[in-house]
Amino acid sequence: MGEPRGSRAMFTFLASWVRPVMNAMMAKEWRGQERLPQGTGMIVCPNHVTEIDPIVVGHFLYNQGVMPHFMAKASLFSVPVIGSILRVIRQVPVERSSAGANRSLEAAREVLADNGGIIIYPEGTLTRDPDMWPMKGRTGAARLALQTGAPVVPIAQWGAHEVFPRYAKRFHLIPRKRARVLVGDPVDLSEFRGAPLTRTTLDAATERILDAITELLAELRGEPSPTERWDPAAKQQKSTGRDFGATGGNAGDPPSAEESGAAS
Repeated sequence: MGEPRGSRAMFTFLASWVRPVMNAMMAKEWRGQERLPQGTGMIVCPNHVTEIDPIVVGHFLYNQGVMPHFMAKASLFSVPVIGSILRVIRQVPVERSSAGANRSLEAAREVLADNGGIIIYPEGTLTRDPDMWPMKGRTGAARLALQTGAPVVPIAQWGAHEVFPRYAKRFHLIPRKRARVLVGDPVDLSEFRGAPLTRTTLDAATERILDAITELLAELRGEPSPTERWDPAAKQQKSTGRDFGATGGNAGDPPSAEESGAAS
């Protein structure tokens, strides 16, 4: 099995103009490609520091022969042209309802069965950590991994935020920046497999994934990571949106697409 012909053709078309633009904008330093699992679908979990790092991660994976499929907000699929493209290349819509969640899981299973890569940001949105370390995460990636048995590949990326800072309004192209990507070994979740998918199990598996990403990021940055993970709720920050310095939302609000790990 493999990526359907129509999807692969669209990826090829998009890459024909995205890759030259990315190469012009930033130099590349990619390491750890040999750690990507071969001949199987995978769940890829990167850190999230800027709106453009999904393109960096997608560029990296595509160049390794892994078709990138993001868990994306369902609302994007209703946007003219963009929605059609997302459907052709089999990006996975994340919806709030139970029925929608089941459809998302089935779509993700199909991508994994075709040896594709499902990219899920465990943080759910751009990190709120002032120093841009991975913050407390959402459980979507861990849940999908434990439901499907797919390997979870941690990826740290750093540098794209210098070109387009978090929630910026313009690009900073001069001097030329470098986008660095480091792949880690698949996260060992064996102790959680077969266990009931309780909040305790999912939180522990999510922490295991975030620990792996943070360790890779510390290597990329050449500095020690914080001893305590940033928790937006404890800091009375909003979980979504640009204005995340103030408290927002209610404890009883339904989970958003970002809470499921959709790219922001």
